[in-house]
Amino acid sequence: MPELPEVEALAAYLRERAVGHAVRAVEVAAISVLKTYDPPPTALAGAAVTGVGRHGKFLDLVCGKPAGAEDEELHLVVHLARAGWLTYRESLQPRPAKPGKGPLALRVRLDDGSGLELTEAGTQKRLACYLVRDPRDVPGVARLGPDPLTLDEAGLAERVRAQRGQLKGVLTDQRVLAGIGNAYSDEILHAAKLSPFARADRLADEAVTRLHQAVRSVLVDAVARSAGQCTATLKSEKRSGLKVHARAGLPCPVCGDTVREVSFSDTSLQYCPTCQTGGRTLADRRLSRLLR
Repeated sequence: MPELPEVEALAAYLRERAVGHAVRAVEVAAISVLKTYDPPPTALAGAAVTGVGRHGKFLDLVCGKPAGAEDEELHLVVHLARAGWLTYRESLQPRPAKPGKGPLALRVRLDDGSGLELTEAGTQKRLACYLVRDPRDVPGVARLGPDPLTLDEAGLAERVRAQRGQLKGVLTDQRVLAGIGNAYSDEILHAAKLSPFARADRLADEAVTRLHQAVRSVLVDAVARSAGQCTATLKSEKRSGLKVHARAGLPCPVCGDTVREVSFSDTSLQYCPTCQTGGRTLADRRLSRLLR
C-alpha cells in the first residue's frame, strides 16, 4: 500500500506534469471505484488542474471551474488502498475505457494527450475515488489525525500516549497519525528499537524520544528517496530502502539477527528480535499472549 512518502512523491510528480492542463474527459472502467455521485465525473470535463495535494495517504487532484460553470473548485480524491496504483502516461490510447475485468479502473484524459490511469490488481477492489467540492467531504480525510512530520516530540507523545493499544496498531491508526502504514510502521519501530507490541500509553520518555527521532528519520529519508521518481519506479524504490518490512528470514542489516514475522488474518509485521525485543521471539498466533 502506498504510504505518506510515495503519495507525496506522486503528488509532486503530477504537479510538474498535470497542473496547468485541462481535463478533456474522465472515463470510468470500474463503477465500484466511484464512492460519490454528486457531482458526477463528467463535471470535470473542461476543468483546469490547478494543484495536486496529499491528505495522509489520500491523493488530491485539485481542479478549477470549467469554462462557463459556477464558481467552484472540485477535488478528485483518490485512496490507492492495498493494490491500487496511479500511472501518468504522456500519451493515452485513443480508444475510450470500457467496463471489463482488467485492472484499469479510471482514466483522466488531459488536453495535451497525456493522462492518468488508475489501476487495481487482485480481486478485493478497495481502490476508491471521490469527486467532492471539499476534501473534508471524504469520510476518511475528515477522520485523519495530524501529519506525523508536523509534530514535535511533545505533540507525538500526546497523540500516542492517549491510546491504550499496542504501538504498531497506534502508529497505523490514521485517526492518530495520518500517512503511516504497515511498511513504515515496521521500519520506524525497528529504528526506534521498540517492540511492535509495546503498550502505547506506557511508553517511557526515553522511548518517546527514540520514537520521534525514528518517525522523522524514516519518513524524511523515504520522502527524499522517492522525490523525482516516476510512477513506474516508486514501488521498487520503496522496497530497496526497507530494513525489516517484507524481509522475514533475512539478516537484519543492523545486527545480523534473522528478521522475524508475526502473521495475522490479512496482514503481517516484521521485526528484529535483537534490535527490538531483547532477543525474544514474539508469538506468531493472533490469539496468543503477546510478548511485550
